[in-house]
Amino acid sequence: MTTVQAERATSSGGPEQSPVQAWKRALTAPARLLADITAALRAAPRRQLRTATAIALVSLLGYAIVRHFVGTSMVDMLVYRAEGAAVAHGQDLYALRVTKWDLPATYPPFAAMLFVPTTWFGIPFLRVAVTVGNLLLLATLAHLSFKLVGWPRRELRPIGVILITGLGVWLEPVFTTLRYGQINLALACLILWDLTRPDHARTKGIAIGLAAGIKLTPGLFAVYLLITGRIRAALVAAGAFLGTFLIGALVLPDATWGFWTKYLFDSTRVGKTVIVDNQSLSGMAARLLHTEHPGLPATALAALVAVGGLAIAAWAHRSAHWSPRAEAWSVCAAAVTAVLISPISWTHHWVWCVPMLVLLAAEAAHERSRPGAGRRHRWRIVFGLTLLGFLSFAMWIIPHKGDLDQKLPALSQAPASVYPLLGLCFLAVAAVSVHSRRRAAGAPPVRLPAPRTGPDGLGSADTQKAPAAR
Repeated sequence: MTTVQAERATSSGGPEQSPVQAWKRALTAPARLLADITAALRAAPRRQLRTATAIALVSLLGYAIVRHFVGTSMVDMLVYRAEGAAVAHGQDLYALRVTKWDLPATYPPFAAMLFVPTTWFGIPFLRVAVTVGNLLLLATLAHLSFKLVGWPRRELRPIGVILITGLGVWLEPVFTTLRYGQINLALACLILWDLTRPDHARTKGIAIGLAAGIKLTPGLFAVYLLITGRIRAALVAAGAFLGTFLIGALVLPDATWGFWTKYLFDSTRVGKTVIVDNQSLSGMAARLLHTEHPGLPATALAALVAVGGLAIAAWAHRSAHWSPRAEAWSVCAAAVTAVLISPISWTHHWVWCVPMLVLLAAEAAHERSRPGAGRRHRWRIVFGLTLLGFLSFAMWIIPHKGDLDQKLPALSQAPASVYPLLGLCFLAVAAVSVHSRRRAAGAPPVRLPAPRTGPDGLGSADTQKAPAAR
């Protein structure tokens, strides 16, 4: 049993629970998560904990200074607040335009209903509250990433959480999420919490469905659950998503009809595909082709990556018996695929860089601990290059004002599309990693179902299992 499997067995609560027990565990999950974090803090080494806290505080102080001079419009937070006000006052949700950029509402009606509480407070208070809330979500995402990867030891994880919370603000996707007051960290936490729960939990999938009801792109994780054989969890996710639709239809029938029949298909409401802010495959194709509408080439590329990325994710999931971090590779491959194939993936959508970097750091640490590690630096190089990419702010450095996004020269194409390139490289590395681990363990390239036992007693399923799976 791997470290991740052992943790999941410990947190699963034993055999399959009744629906009432399952819902009770789901509702009390935040309290139990807080209790786990508190216990881990008490077990952490004092000296390392104090050092990590000091580093994090200095980093956050530096971030506050930079934020003061750079300025933070928190424009998306203002849009969310306007959406909540439209719901509260019975106004036309999808007719609103706010801020100097005339930004519209682009999320489903259910999301706008969740934003109503933001209207209870003034904007200065919201700026502070949203920033602090996002920092807490960053800490939660770090905790869930360590849980997914099964690294490092439990008593050391609070140190890692503190360091990621303090230093992670300099990762461009996190920095931009904080600057705009975005909800990406909340969605990532919902999804990753769901995916790190035991597969037999009755409510597994519910958080993914809720996330998809807020912002449609997390719906790909329901497909991921389906293709990895977790059919009940996929159905729960679909049911939760349907519930968000029905709530929206009951409370905001006109807005629901407008969104699902008209505004969902109006790409001009979201933004231009070609600008460097868009770090999806479609954005990369648009810049390469020097057009605002990349059309069939972008669609074909996205379809190819969708099939390949989900295949890698499913293959990694089925390799858990032969690799202790196969499930982490599986989840991260699915997340990267989702961001790559979305028509619009703003830079702040790439907050999935946090679990990606934790996974690569774990591989680098494992490589360093192996005999003869002094001659091997592969994972450290991969981790370093990936970290550099997410720290680079490369897409903002190149000239891109006005219509320059559509006229980028060849040398500017790579920095303008740094995240899609990193994502494609990550999927390739995931495939190579899973293949090499399976080959080292003597496993077949692809795990096939064992043949059924025949009438003569031959072909017993038990004789077909790999030794690690017995």
